[in-house]
Amino acid sequence: VQLVESGGGMVQPGGSLRLSCVASGFTFSSWHMSWVRQAPEKGPEWVSGINTGGGSTYYADSVKCRFTISRDNAKNTLYLQMDSLKPENKALYYCAGLKPGVVDTTTDLEDFGSWGQGTQVAVSS
Repeated sequence: VQLVESGGGMVQPGGSLRLSCVASGFTFSSWHMSWVRQAPEKGPEWVSGINTGGGSTYYADSVKCRFTISRDNAKNTLYLQMDSLKPENKALYYCAGLKPGVVDTTTDLEDFGSWGQGTQVAVSS
């Protein structure tokens, strides 16, 4: 199993970024997926989740209406569109695959079996 994130960078407050996560080594379309972030000196935080087909999506309250999760199973790729970015959104963002049998609504990080290496997002004027 391999998950490779990209798309991070530095933007000004109010700006946008689109993160991507390319999956390989497993049947991507069979896995529920999530984005998780870790801000400096803080523990990891669940951000958003999506079910296998992409028809159900979930968001942390802090990013609702600003972030959009999606997936393209034909391309084995997970996305996170981040708009109206704020300085507090600065973090290392990871994509993560849920362990088999875990429901797509979970926000428990113990339920995530595979992680990427992360992509850094910074928001500063």
